[in-house]
Amino acid sequence: MSEATAVSSPAPAKPKVKRKRYQSPLLLALLPQIVLFVSAVVLFWLSQNDMAGTIEYWEYFIPVIALISLVSGWSQSYLSNEVRAWYLIKQVVHWGALFALLYVANTQGLRAGMDAQQYTTVVIYLIAFATLLAAIHLDFKLFFFSLFLVFCAYLLAVPADNAMLLYIGDTFGIDGAQSKTLSISIGVAVVGFIASTFVLLSMRGALLTKRIGAKRKEG
Repeated sequence: MSEATAVSSPAPAKPKVKRKRYQSPLLLALLPQIVLFVSAVVLFWLSQNDMAGTIEYWEYFIPVIALISLVSGWSQSYLSNEVRAWYLIKQVVHWGALFALLYVANTQGLRAGMDAQQYTTVVIYLIAFATLLAAIHLDFKLFFFSLFLVFCAYLLAVPADNAMLLYIGDTFGIDGAQSKTLSISIGVAVVGFIASTFVLLSMRGALLTKRIGAKRKEG
């Protein structure tokens, strides 16, 4: 009687379980901050060369900031357990108020009563303070960007014998700081971007912890 040879078939491979992403890639998360700081530096440089010609560019920059504030502040509203509809209403009211204020300034003679330097400076200050309020109430990642806008507005308002440039030059040993406005502004923008990145990383950590905790509760 011949023995039957049993051939054991290999066990079927288990399908790989895809690990769910709880967060977007870091570079993608940093992109809005990169856009904001780079755009502000470029606009500042253009304003130094042609103040009157860049007023509209600063005004066009407002919807970009508002859109980035809306998108990047979404995670902060999740962390604070805020109702998303209420968050959207606050964003619309906040930035809508700035648009309304600039509309009044353009239609009620305020713009005509100022020269290009004065009006551009006022617009940048308004954008800066609106961004600061958005950072406090909606998205704290915008805090250091708002301070950078204030810095830019001050440099444009006082182009000669600027006390801030003198202070930076004395503190960091920069000779002829008054003639290196663009270089110093780029340096300040880099510092602001790094500070904003630390805020972003801390918020991503808190967001990841909350999402993992919520996932475990569901399981």
